[in-house]
Amino acid sequence: MLDAKRLIGRKFSDSVVQNDMMLWPFKVTSGVNDKPMISVKYKGEEKHLCAEEISSMILTKMRETAQTFLELPVKNAVVTVPAYFNDAQWKATIDVGAIAGLNIMRIINEPTVAAIAYGLDKRTNCVEERNIFIFDLGGGTFDVSLLTIKDKVFQVKAIAGNTHLGGEDFDNRMVNYFA
Repeated sequence: MLDAKRLIGRKFSDSVVQNDMMLWPFKVTSGVNDKPMISVKYKGEEKHLCAEEISSMILTKMRETAQTFLELPVKNAVVTVPAYFNDAQWKATIDVGAIAGLNIMRIINEPTVAAIAYGLDKRTNCVEERNIFIFDLGGGTFDVSLLTIKDKVFQVKAIAGNTHLGGEDFDNRMVNYFA
């Protein structure tokens, strides 16, 4: 449930949540302290889960898969978040890890992880400071980051993002156009 991430750390009354609700195939209601609650059917019953609970279920499944593969317990994790996440959303992500029984050792924004995954921190042909502009077009977001790398140390100079410019949003706009 990709769209659950858009609800993490937000209030039900948030205008972004209210606008997004019209596009989602699931129902969202207001819970305690204006927390958005997603209505799901599970074993014939309607349940109301917050985005953090749904995300923790995904992390729990990922932890179980890793433990099966490694044949070792997994207790610690590094988690990625979209570049646009605010402090409340970072805090909520730590809560997601706790619900999943994981110790979140570090949270890194997704464009920085893309640079690491691409090996930009391992290049030996550049000993000077390098500026790198990362575009991260995901299913639900579009993020950009300006990074500086020197001596294998990443410094994030600037980040920006749009929560409504990802692949899913392109799909919705095409459907609306052709409809």
